[in-house]
Amino acid sequence: MRCLFLFAFVAIQANAQTTLNFNKRFVECENKWVALRTAKDSIYVYGFIYMDVAAGLSVHQEGSFKITKENVFVPAKVPANGIFITRLQDNQVKVAWIPSEKFKELEVTDPPFWLASYKADTTAAPWLFRWGFVYNGGNEIGKALSYLERVQKIDPKYPGLDFEFIYAYNASNQFDKAITFINEALKTRPNDGNLYKELLYAQIHSNQVSQAEETYKKGAIHCSVDVKAEMAFNILYTYLQLKNKERFNYWADDIKTWLPETSPRMKDLVKMKEMMAK
Repeated sequence: MRCLFLFAFVAIQANAQTTLNFNKRFVECENKWVALRTAKDSIYVYGFIYMDVAAGLSVHQEGSFKITKENVFVPAKVPANGIFITRLQDNQVKVAWIPSEKFKELEVTDPPFWLASYKADTTAAPWLFRWGFVYNGGNEIGKALSYLERVQKIDPKYPGLDFEFIYAYNASNQFDKAITFINEALKTRPNDGNLYKELLYAQIHSNQVSQAEETYKKGAIHCSVDVKAEMAFNILYTYLQLKNKERFNYWADDIKTWLPETSPRMKDLVKMKEMMAK
């Protein structure tokens, strides 16, 4: 389960003319001073984005600033004891790189003095793995694989590496490779529900529906209700697409025996049954 926190601000279109270009994703901003738009015109939050090997891509938030009509950046810095760090999860929010000529106005240095404490060996497995994880989360699968493959050469058994490969391969429709990794991982982690979920996903998208059913039967006992439901609905939807009413009804009836009535997925089940009836 990915448990990074969102950079908790809303990106809103600003009307002021600035030297800022809000076109960068978080994954493009390592070791950059960035600005993020707020609900107030011409007032921006700013901070420094860096990689924390233990926690992932993070932003050290310095405060806010406003832009005058003369295009001067006027900061309102957070007191030292009020500065906070946010873990980033890539999403649709775009930030702007702050031009270097504005650093003096914002009273910041590049890089900030505190960055040295986070300095890491960029050729070591932990740093490379963290970037693979971050790029997977940002759906930059090609970049993720380039880092994961470097980790594999250093330490093939690095914790979590096999799952990141599985995630990347499934996300990029390389299902045969995903299945190979999963089957190998199941030899040592036969009770890992997430492995069964990823295996079923790969099988469904490889037109291996009967194999996916067997994966469900074998793996469901190791899954939470939510993961079990995700697996079952993948199979159900496949039979809906195939217009296989007999197998669809079998799975719809099975799901009703264990899915809580209060589950939001019950509405999906009703809609899917209506679609099959048509």
